[in-house]
Amino acid sequence: MTDLFSVAGKTVLITGGSRGIGATAARGYVEAGAHAIVSSRNADACERTADALSALGRCTAAPADVSTPDGVRALVEAVDRVAEGKLDILLNNAGVTWGAPLEDFPRKGWDKVLATNLTAVFQLTVAMLPALRRSASAANPARVISVGLVDGLRVSPFDNFSYGASKAGVHLLTRHLASTLADEHVLVNAIAPGAFRSDMTAFALDDEAAHAEIVAGIPLSRVGAADDIVGALLYLSSPASAYVTGTVLPVDGGVSGCA
Repeated sequence: MTDLFSVAGKTVLITGGSRGIGATAARGYVEAGAHAIVSSRNADACERTADALSALGRCTAAPADVSTPDGVRALVEAVDRVAEGKLDILLNNAGVTWGAPLEDFPRKGWDKVLATNLTAVFQLTVAMLPALRRSASAANPARVISVGLVDGLRVSPFDNFSYGASKAGVHLLTRHLASTLADEHVLVNAIAPGAFRSDMTAFALDDEAAHAEIVAGIPLSRVGAADDIVGALLYLSSPASAYVTGTVLPVDGGVSGCA
């Protein structure tokens, strides 16, 4: 059973890996014996995260802005350099958000969010296919996991129009890529987190009244914890999920399933 959920010896690239869910995921992978390559736009934060996690296992920093072609090329080169061009797991986690009332919602708030949250997922996945193919086999498939959101499954209570649309796009893109890559032994899945503490959610979760309102809408009556994310990701990265592709796994305390 230990081997069934093992990612020991695997190489995983994590975008948006310097904070929030990305940093939580990186720590989980490193503690489970994987080599984590963490990437983010902020080079200093990326290096700090990699340095901290290197005390627990193997972690490498690869700063890049995945919303740009140059950033995507930089990550391909980093995998070539530090992992000999082979990648077992790609975790598409980098994301931004924008909030504004409907009639005031700016075009730049739409374009920036879609470029980072959806277009970059597609472009980086395609760019990493050679490295994923080198690692993939019928007995040991490679993995692409993208971080969607519960707001991509239901209407958000916030005015984050481009954010929810981008995450819904991630969910459908996941299914399309899974269908396309199934014959190449590359499994493509997504997780759809609900309320987790991060820089994006601090404005609400740090407010006592808003926190209570959010928790009241969660069937399990709490926000997510680090192990909730790590457990879902290790499952989708390990032999335990070798017969799973094209799935969007809600990790939301029952918000989407019990509505």
